[in-house]
Amino acid sequence: MFYRFAAVLTTLLAVYVYRSGRALYHHVLTAPVLPKGYFAGGDYRDHCVVIKDEIDNRLTHCEHIIFWDHLNEEDIVTNRLILLSCDPGRRASNTVMGPMGDPDPSGDLWIYSTETGSLSPVTLANYPEGHDFHPHGVDVYPSKAGAPSYLFVINHARENSTIEQLLLDPAQPTVATYVRTLTSPYFVAPNALTLTSPTSFYFTNDHLMTRRLPGLLSSILPTIESFGGFLLTWVGHVTVLPDGSIQHKFAALGIAFANGVALTRDGLHLAVASSSLTKVHFYKRDPLTNDLTRDREVTVPFITDNLMYDDDDTLIVAGLPHYPSFMDVVENKPGAKAPSWAVSIRPVGSRQAEDQKDSHSKKMAYDSRAPLSASAIAPASSTDEVETIFQSDGSVYGTSTTGLIDTRTGTFYLTGLYEDGLLVCYPEPRNDLGM
Repeated sequence: MFYRFAAVLTTLLAVYVYRSGRALYHHVLTAPVLPKGYFAGGDYRDHCVVIKDEIDNRLTHCEHIIFWDHLNEEDIVTNRLILLSCDPGRRASNTVMGPMGDPDPSGDLWIYSTETGSLSPVTLANYPEGHDFHPHGVDVYPSKAGAPSYLFVINHARENSTIEQLLLDPAQPTVATYVRTLTSPYFVAPNALTLTSPTSFYFTNDHLMTRRLPGLLSSILPTIESFGGFLLTWVGHVTVLPDGSIQHKFAALGIAFANGVALTRDGLHLAVASSSLTKVHFYKRDPLTNDLTRDREVTVPFITDNLMYDDDDTLIVAGLPHYPSFMDVVENKPGAKAPSWAVSIRPVGSRQAEDQKDSHSKKMAYDSRAPLSASAIAPASSTDEVETIFQSDGSVYGTSTTGLIDTRTGTFYLTGLYEDGLLVCYPEPRNDLGM
Protein backbone atom coordinates (compact mmCIF):
# COMPACT_ATOMS: atom_id res chain seq x y z
CA MET A 1 0.00 0.00 0.00
CA PHE A 2 2.82 2.37 0.89
CA TYR A 3 4.62 1.73 -2.40
CA ARG A 4 1.42 2.30 -4.36
CA PHE A 5 0.90 5.61 -2.55
CA ALA A 6 4.53 6.58 -3.15
CA ALA A 7 4.20 5.74 -6.85
CA VAL A 8 1.09 7.89 -7.20
CA LEU A 9 2.74 10.74 -5.29
CA THR A 10 5.88 10.50 -7.44
CA THR A 11 3.78 10.55 -10.61
CA LEU A 12 1.86 13.61 -9.48
CA LEU A 13 5.09 15.37 -8.53
CA ALA A 14 6.62 14.54 -11.91
CA VAL A 15 3.57 15.95 -13.69
CA TYR A 16 3.74 19.12 -11.59
CA VAL A 17 7.46 19.62 -12.29
CA TYR A 18 6.90 19.02 -16.00
CA ARG A 19 4.04 21.53 -16.21
CA SER A 20 5.02 24.13 -13.64
CA GLY A 21 8.67 23.54 -12.77
CA ARG A 22 10.05 26.13 -15.18
CA ALA A 23 7.65 28.83 -13.94
CA LEU A 24 8.38 27.97 -10.30
CA TYR A 25 12.15 28.11 -10.84
CA HIS A 26 12.33 31.31 -12.88
CA HIS A 27 9.59 33.38 -11.25
CA VAL A 28 9.63 32.27 -7.61
CA LEU A 29 12.92 30.59 -6.67
CA THR A 30 15.24 32.86 -8.65
CA ALA A 31 15.13 36.59 -9.39
CA PRO A 32 15.83 37.82 -12.94
CA VAL A 33 18.73 40.23 -13.38
CA LEU A 34 16.93 43.05 -15.14
CA PRO A 35 18.25 46.52 -16.02
CA LYS A 36 17.14 49.70 -14.31
CA GLY A 37 15.22 50.41 -17.48
CA TYR A 38 15.07 49.37 -21.13
CA PHE A 39 12.81 50.54 -23.95
CA ALA A 40 13.07 48.95 -27.37
CA GLY A 41 12.46 52.30 -29.08
CA GLY A 42 15.51 54.04 -27.59
CA ASP A 43 17.11 55.17 -24.33
CA TYR A 44 14.33 55.15 -21.75
CA ARG A 45 15.76 58.29 -20.11
CA ASP A 46 15.05 60.28 -23.29
CA HIS A 47 11.92 58.50 -24.49
CA CYS A 48 9.88 57.59 -21.38
CA VAL A 49 8.03 59.56 -18.73
CA VAL A 50 5.58 58.69 -15.95
CA ILE A 51 2.37 60.74 -16.11
CA LYS A 52 0.96 61.32 -12.60
CA ASP A 53 -1.99 62.94 -10.89
CA GLU A 54 -0.13 65.86 -9.37
CA ILE A 55 -3.19 67.15 -7.50
CA ASP A 56 -4.68 64.27 -5.50
CA ASN A 57 -2.29 61.39 -6.34
CA ARG A 58 -5.19 59.08 -7.24
CA LEU A 59 -3.78 57.87 -10.57
CA THR A 60 -2.26 54.91 -8.81
CA HIS A 61 -2.58 51.12 -8.60
CA CYS A 62 -3.92 50.94 -12.15
CA GLU A 63 -4.84 47.49 -13.42
CA HIS A 64 -6.03 48.00 -16.96
CA ILE A 65 -5.85 50.48 -19.84
CA ILE A 66 -7.74 50.43 -23.14
CA PHE A 67 -8.14 52.64 -26.17
CA TRP A 68 -11.46 54.39 -26.70
CA ASP A 69 -11.50 55.16 -30.40
CA HIS A 70 -13.72 57.79 -31.99
CA LEU A 71 -14.44 56.85 -35.61
CA ASN A 72 -15.94 58.74 -38.52
CA GLU A 73 -18.52 57.32 -40.94
CA GLU A 74 -15.70 55.55 -42.84
CA ASP A 75 -14.47 53.83 -39.63
CA ILE A 76 -11.28 55.90 -39.59
CA VAL A 77 -9.95 56.88 -36.16
CA THR A 78 -10.31 60.63 -35.70
CA ASN A 79 -9.51 60.71 -31.99
CA ARG A 80 -8.06 58.17 -29.59
CA LEU A 81 -8.42 58.35 -25.82
CA ILE A 82 -7.08 56.00 -23.16
CA LEU A 83 -9.28 54.76 -20.32
CA LEU A 84 -7.52 53.67 -17.13
CA SER A 85 -8.91 51.46 -14.37
CA CYS A 86 -7.29 52.40 -11.06
CA ASP A 87 -7.87 51.65 -7.37
CA PRO A 88 -5.84 53.56 -4.75
CA GLY A 89 -7.25 51.26 -2.04
CA ARG A 90 -5.85 48.09 -3.60
CA ARG A 91 -3.29 47.59 -0.82
CA ALA A 92 -6.11 47.35 1.73
CA SER A 93 -8.51 45.27 -0.35
CA ASN A 94 -7.57 43.02 -3.26
CA THR A 95 -9.94 40.17 -4.15
CA VAL A 96 -7.29 38.47 -6.33
CA MET A 97 -4.10 38.68 -4.27
CA GLY A 98 -5.43 39.69 -0.88
CA PRO A 99 -5.80 41.06 1.70
CA MET A 100 -9.58 41.35 1.99
CA GLY A 101 -9.53 44.46 4.13
CA ASP A 102 -11.32 47.79 4.14
CA PRO A 103 -13.00 48.33 0.73
CA ASP A 104 -13.28 52.08 1.29
CA PRO A 105 -12.60 54.36 -0.54
CA SER A 106 -13.74 53.47 -4.05
CA GLY A 107 -11.52 53.29 -7.11
CA ASP A 108 -11.46 55.52 -10.18
CA LEU A 109 -11.62 55.62 -13.92
CA TRP A 110 -9.36 58.08 -15.72
CA ILE A 111 -9.19 59.34 -19.28
CA TYR A 112 -5.99 60.37 -21.05
CA SER A 113 -5.82 62.10 -24.42
CA THR A 114 -3.22 60.72 -26.81
CA GLU A 115 -3.55 63.94 -28.82
CA THR A 116 -3.07 66.59 -26.11
CA GLY A 117 -1.65 64.61 -23.18
CA SER A 118 -4.44 65.87 -20.91
CA LEU A 119 -5.45 63.68 -17.96
CA SER A 120 -8.84 63.78 -16.22
CA PRO A 121 -10.79 61.64 -13.74
CA VAL A 122 -14.07 60.19 -14.98
CA THR A 123 -17.19 61.13 -13.00
CA LEU A 124 -19.81 58.40 -12.48
CA ALA A 125 -23.28 59.82 -13.15
CA ASN A 126 -26.39 58.23 -11.60
CA TYR A 127 -24.24 55.60 -9.90
CA PRO A 128 -26.17 53.89 -7.06
CA GLU A 129 -25.41 55.33 -3.65
CA GLY A 130 -23.60 52.88 -1.39
CA HIS A 131 -22.63 50.60 -4.28
CA ASP A 132 -18.86 49.94 -4.19
CA PHE A 133 -16.74 50.73 -7.22
CA HIS A 134 -13.44 48.86 -7.43
CA PRO A 135 -12.68 48.68 -11.16
CA HIS A 136 -10.53 45.88 -12.54
CA GLY A 137 -10.82 44.74 -16.16
CA VAL A 138 -12.55 47.15 -18.56
CA ASP A 139 -13.49 47.43 -22.22
CA VAL A 140 -15.36 50.00 -24.29
CA TYR A 141 -16.89 49.86 -27.75
CA PRO A 142 -15.64 52.41 -30.31
CA SER A 143 -17.76 55.49 -30.88
CA LYS A 144 -18.86 55.98 -34.48
CA ALA A 145 -19.84 59.39 -35.86
CA GLY A 146 -20.25 60.82 -32.36
CA ALA A 147 -22.53 58.07 -31.02
CA PRO A 148 -22.22 57.06 -27.33
CA SER A 149 -20.30 53.90 -26.38
CA TYR A 150 -21.07 51.19 -23.86
CA LEU A 151 -18.34 50.65 -21.28
CA PHE A 152 -18.19 47.46 -19.20
CA VAL A 153 -16.22 47.39 -15.94
CA ILE A 154 -15.47 44.39 -13.74
CA ASN A 155 -16.17 45.61 -10.21
CA HIS A 156 -14.57 43.82 -7.25
CA ALA A 157 -17.10 45.07 -4.72
CA ARG A 158 -17.09 44.04 -1.05
CA GLU A 159 -20.00 41.58 -1.16
CA ASN A 160 -19.43 40.02 -4.58
CA SER A 161 -17.89 40.79 -7.94
CA THR A 162 -20.18 42.33 -10.52
CA ILE A 163 -19.89 43.82 -14.01
CA GLU A 164 -21.03 47.41 -14.38
CA GLN A 165 -22.50 48.65 -17.65
CA LEU A 166 -21.89 52.37 -18.21
CA LEU A 167 -22.36 54.78 -21.12
CA LEU A 168 -19.70 57.16 -22.44
CA ASP A 169 -20.56 60.08 -24.69
CA PRO A 170 -17.80 61.67 -26.84
CA ALA A 171 -19.45 65.04 -26.18
CA GLN A 172 -18.72 64.55 -22.43
CA PRO A 173 -15.84 62.07 -22.34
CA THR A 174 -15.14 62.56 -18.64
CA VAL A 175 -18.64 61.44 -17.55
CA ALA A 176 -19.69 57.77 -17.45
CA THR A 177 -23.43 57.31 -16.96
CA TYR A 178 -24.62 54.27 -15.03
CA VAL A 179 -26.84 51.86 -16.97
CA ARG A 180 -27.06 48.69 -14.88
CA THR A 181 -25.20 46.19 -12.70
CA LEU A 182 -24.80 42.68 -14.07
CA THR A 183 -24.71 39.84 -11.55
CA SER A 184 -24.50 36.12 -12.13
CA PRO A 185 -23.41 32.94 -10.33
CA TYR A 186 -21.03 32.53 -13.30
CA PHE A 187 -19.12 35.60 -12.11
CA VAL A 188 -17.05 33.60 -9.61
CA ALA A 189 -13.85 35.62 -9.90
CA PRO A 190 -14.12 37.82 -13.01
CA ASN A 191 -10.83 39.41 -13.98
CA ALA A 192 -10.76 40.73 -17.56
CA LEU A 193 -13.14 41.12 -20.46
CA THR A 194 -13.14 41.94 -24.18
CA LEU A 195 -16.16 43.04 -26.18
CA THR A 196 -17.55 41.11 -29.14
CA SER A 197 -20.35 43.64 -29.78
CA PRO A 198 -21.70 46.73 -27.99
CA THR A 199 -23.56 44.42 -25.57
CA SER A 200 -21.62 41.12 -25.50
CA PHE A 201 -18.20 40.05 -24.29
CA TYR A 202 -15.83 37.28 -23.30
CA PHE A 203 -14.61 37.37 -19.71
CA THR A 204 -12.16 35.36 -17.62
CA ASN A 205 -12.62 33.89 -14.15
CA ASP A 206 -9.15 33.79 -12.57
CA HIS A 207 -9.92 31.40 -9.70
CA LEU A 208 -12.42 28.77 -8.70
CA MET A 209 -11.36 29.00 -5.05
CA THR A 210 -11.36 32.69 -4.14
CA ARG A 211 -10.34 35.12 -1.43
CA ARG A 212 -14.00 35.39 -0.50
CA LEU A 213 -13.95 31.95 1.15
CA PRO A 214 -14.33 31.93 4.96
CA GLY A 215 -11.44 31.96 7.42
CA LEU A 216 -8.08 30.43 6.55
CA LEU A 217 -9.55 28.86 3.42
CA SER A 218 -9.51 32.31 1.81
CA SER A 219 -5.71 32.45 1.88
CA ILE A 220 -4.80 28.76 1.61
CA LEU A 221 -6.97 27.42 -1.20
CA PRO A 222 -6.45 30.27 -3.74
CA THR A 223 -2.68 30.04 -3.18
CA ILE A 224 -2.70 26.27 -3.73
CA GLU A 225 -4.76 26.76 -6.88
CA SER A 226 -2.38 29.43 -8.22
CA PHE A 227 0.90 27.65 -7.51
CA GLY A 228 -0.47 24.22 -8.33
CA GLY A 229 -1.35 25.30 -11.84
CA PHE A 230 -4.67 23.50 -11.60
CA LEU A 231 -6.83 23.79 -14.72
CA LEU A 232 -9.86 25.12 -12.86
CA THR A 233 -10.58 28.46 -14.50
CA TRP A 234 -12.33 29.39 -17.70
CA VAL A 235 -13.50 31.91 -20.27
CA GLY A 236 -17.21 32.66 -20.52
CA HIS A 237 -19.20 34.60 -23.07
CA VAL A 238 -22.04 36.91 -22.02
CA THR A 239 -24.75 38.57 -24.09
CA VAL A 240 -26.71 41.33 -22.36
CA LEU A 241 -30.36 41.29 -23.41
CA PRO A 242 -32.49 44.48 -23.70
CA ASP A 243 -34.17 43.79 -20.35
CA GLY A 244 -30.81 43.55 -18.58
CA SER A 245 -30.78 39.77 -18.19
CA ILE A 246 -27.84 37.86 -19.58
CA GLN A 247 -27.15 34.78 -21.64
CA HIS A 248 -23.99 32.95 -20.58
CA LYS A 249 -22.06 30.15 -22.23
CA PHE A 250 -18.78 28.45 -21.34
CA ALA A 251 -16.33 29.27 -24.13
CA ALA A 252 -13.01 27.77 -22.96
CA LEU A 253 -12.45 25.48 -19.98
CA GLY A 254 -9.37 24.05 -18.29
CA ILE A 255 -7.10 27.10 -17.93
CA ALA A 256 -4.62 27.61 -15.09
CA PHE A 257 -5.35 31.08 -13.59
CA ALA A 258 -7.07 32.66 -16.61
CA ASN A 259 -6.18 36.35 -16.53
CA GLY A 260 -6.06 38.82 -19.42
CA VAL A 261 -8.14 38.31 -22.57
CA ALA A 262 -8.06 40.08 -25.94
CA LEU A 263 -9.81 39.79 -29.30
CA THR A 264 -8.26 40.57 -32.69
CA ARG A 265 -9.68 43.42 -34.75
CA ASP A 266 -11.41 41.03 -37.15
CA GLY A 267 -12.93 39.10 -34.25
CA LEU A 268 -11.59 35.74 -35.45
CA HIS A 269 -8.92 35.05 -32.81
CA LEU A 270 -8.91 35.28 -29.01
CA ALA A 271 -5.87 35.34 -26.71
CA VAL A 272 -6.06 34.34 -23.03
CA ALA A 273 -3.32 34.67 -20.40
CA SER A 274 -2.56 31.73 -18.12
CA SER A 275 -0.75 33.31 -15.16
CA SER A 276 0.14 30.07 -13.35
CA LEU A 277 1.85 28.58 -16.40
CA THR A 278 3.21 31.90 -17.81
CA LYS A 279 1.60 31.19 -21.16
CA VAL A 280 -0.72 32.80 -23.65
CA HIS A 281 -3.34 30.49 -25.16
CA PHE A 282 -4.62 31.36 -28.63
CA TYR A 283 -8.06 30.32 -29.86
CA LYS A 284 -9.86 30.47 -33.18
CA ARG A 285 -13.31 32.04 -32.82
CA ASP A 286 -16.54 31.37 -34.66
CA PRO A 287 -18.22 34.82 -34.69
CA LEU A 288 -21.67 33.31 -35.32
CA THR A 289 -21.66 31.05 -32.26
CA ASN A 290 -18.82 32.54 -30.14
CA ASP A 291 -17.39 29.02 -29.89
CA LEU A 292 -13.62 28.80 -29.40
CA THR A 293 -11.18 26.21 -30.73
CA ARG A 294 -7.70 25.92 -29.18
CA ASP A 295 -5.07 26.94 -31.74
CA ARG A 296 -1.64 27.25 -30.12
CA GLU A 297 0.19 28.55 -27.04
CA VAL A 298 3.24 30.73 -26.44
CA THR A 299 5.35 30.86 -23.26
CA VAL A 300 6.53 34.28 -22.07
CA PRO A 301 9.31 35.22 -19.60
CA PHE A 302 7.03 36.42 -16.80
CA ILE A 303 3.76 35.73 -15.01
CA THR A 304 1.23 36.86 -17.60
CA ASP A 305 -1.27 39.54 -16.69
CA ASN A 306 -3.17 41.56 -19.28
CA LEU A 307 -3.18 41.30 -23.07
CA MET A 308 -4.03 43.89 -25.72
CA TYR A 309 -3.92 43.70 -29.52
CA ASP A 310 -2.62 46.72 -31.41
CA ASP A 311 -4.00 48.01 -34.72
CA ASP A 312 -1.94 45.44 -36.64
CA ASP A 313 -3.08 42.55 -34.39
CA THR A 314 0.29 42.22 -32.72
CA LEU A 315 -0.37 41.09 -29.16
CA ILE A 316 1.11 43.18 -26.34
CA VAL A 317 1.61 41.20 -23.12
CA ALA A 318 2.68 42.57 -19.73
CA GLY A 319 3.27 40.84 -16.43
CA LEU A 320 5.32 40.12 -13.33
CA PRO A 321 8.83 38.61 -13.69
CA HIS A 322 9.33 37.77 -9.98
CA TYR A 323 6.52 36.86 -7.62
CA PRO A 324 8.33 37.25 -4.23
CA SER A 325 9.41 40.79 -5.13
CA PHE A 326 5.85 41.58 -6.13
CA MET A 327 4.52 40.30 -2.80
CA ASP A 328 7.09 42.45 -0.96
CA VAL A 329 5.55 45.47 -2.69
CA VAL A 330 2.01 44.26 -1.95
CA GLU A 331 2.93 43.95 1.73
CA ASN A 332 4.52 47.42 1.61
CA LYS A 333 7.90 46.27 2.89
CA PRO A 334 10.47 49.11 3.21
CA GLY A 335 12.54 49.56 0.06
CA ALA A 336 10.61 46.92 -1.86
CA LYS A 337 10.41 47.14 -5.64
CA ALA A 338 9.08 44.66 -8.19
CA PRO A 339 10.21 44.37 -11.81
CA SER A 340 8.24 44.96 -15.00
CA TRP A 341 8.36 43.27 -18.39
CA ALA A 342 6.29 43.72 -21.54
CA VAL A 343 6.66 41.88 -24.84
CA SER A 344 5.03 41.72 -28.24
CA ILE A 345 3.87 38.44 -29.79
CA ARG A 346 3.52 38.34 -33.56
CA PRO A 347 2.61 35.26 -35.63
CA VAL A 348 5.22 34.37 -38.23
CA GLY A 349 4.31 33.70 -41.85
CA SER A 350 3.52 30.15 -42.92
CA ARG A 351 6.82 29.70 -44.77
CA GLN A 352 8.79 31.27 -41.94
CA ALA A 353 6.94 29.03 -39.50
CA GLU A 354 8.08 25.95 -41.38
CA ASP A 355 11.66 27.23 -41.34
CA GLN A 356 11.44 27.86 -37.60
CA LYS A 357 10.06 24.39 -36.99
CA ASP A 358 12.96 22.88 -38.94
CA SER A 359 15.54 24.85 -36.97
CA HIS A 360 13.68 24.93 -33.64
CA SER A 361 15.98 22.45 -31.93
CA LYS A 362 19.08 24.22 -33.23
CA LYS A 363 18.19 27.87 -32.73
CA MET A 364 16.80 28.59 -29.30
CA ALA A 365 18.02 32.20 -28.95
CA TYR A 366 15.67 35.07 -29.79
CA ASP A 367 14.85 38.55 -28.47
CA SER A 368 18.54 39.40 -28.79
CA ARG A 369 18.30 43.18 -28.29
CA ALA A 370 16.95 43.16 -24.73
CA PRO A 371 19.45 43.34 -21.82
CA LEU A 372 17.85 40.18 -20.44
CA SER A 373 16.63 38.19 -23.39
CA ALA A 374 13.30 36.41 -23.10
CA SER A 375 15.12 33.35 -24.49
CA ALA A 376 17.02 33.05 -21.20
CA ILE A 377 13.76 32.18 -19.47
CA ALA A 378 11.11 31.07 -21.96
CA PRO A 379 11.55 28.48 -24.73
CA ALA A 380 11.37 29.68 -28.32
CA SER A 381 8.06 29.43 -30.16
CA SER A 382 7.88 27.81 -33.58
CA THR A 383 4.77 29.82 -34.49
CA ASP A 384 5.31 33.31 -33.07
CA GLU A 385 7.99 35.93 -32.63
CA VAL A 386 8.40 37.27 -29.09
CA GLU A 387 10.25 40.55 -28.55
CA THR A 388 10.79 42.70 -25.47
CA ILE A 389 9.29 46.19 -25.57
CA PHE A 390 10.07 47.31 -22.02
CA GLN A 391 11.74 45.89 -18.94
CA SER A 392 12.82 47.32 -15.59
CA ASP A 393 13.98 46.01 -12.25
CA GLY A 394 11.34 48.26 -10.73
CA SER A 395 13.55 51.32 -10.37
CA VAL A 396 12.00 53.10 -13.36
CA TYR A 397 8.57 51.47 -13.31
CA GLY A 398 7.39 48.32 -11.56
CA THR A 399 4.56 45.76 -11.20
CA SER A 400 3.55 45.98 -14.88
CA THR A 401 0.02 44.86 -15.77
CA THR A 402 -1.13 46.21 -19.16
CA GLY A 403 0.75 47.46 -22.21
CA LEU A 404 -0.65 49.34 -25.21
CA ILE A 405 0.95 50.49 -28.45
CA ASP A 406 -0.62 53.19 -30.59
CA THR A 407 0.60 52.09 -34.02
CA ARG A 408 -0.38 55.47 -35.51
CA THR A 409 2.32 57.19 -33.48
CA GLY A 410 4.49 54.34 -32.16
CA THR A 411 3.85 55.44 -28.55
CA PHE A 412 3.91 52.76 -25.84
CA TYR A 413 1.83 52.90 -22.65
CA LEU A 414 2.18 50.77 -19.50
CA THR A 415 0.37 50.51 -16.17
CA GLY A 416 1.63 49.10 -12.88
CA LEU A 417 -0.65 47.38 -10.38
CA TYR A 418 1.14 48.92 -7.39
CA GLU A 419 2.70 51.90 -9.18
CA ASP A 420 1.93 55.60 -9.30
CA GLY A 421 1.06 56.99 -12.69
CA LEU A 422 1.07 55.87 -16.33
CA LEU A 423 4.33 55.12 -18.13
CA VAL A 424 4.47 56.67 -21.60
CA CYS A 425 7.36 55.93 -23.98
CA TYR A 426 7.59 57.92 -27.21
CA PRO A 427 9.22 56.74 -30.45
CA GLU A 428 11.35 59.88 -30.65
CA PRO A 429 13.48 61.47 -27.90
CA ARG A 430 11.76 64.17 -25.90
CA ASN A 431 13.92 66.94 -24.45
CA ASP A 432 11.34 67.71 -21.76
CA LEU A 433 11.41 64.25 -20.12
CA GLY A 434 14.61 64.04 -18.09
CA MET A 435 13.81 60.66 -16.55
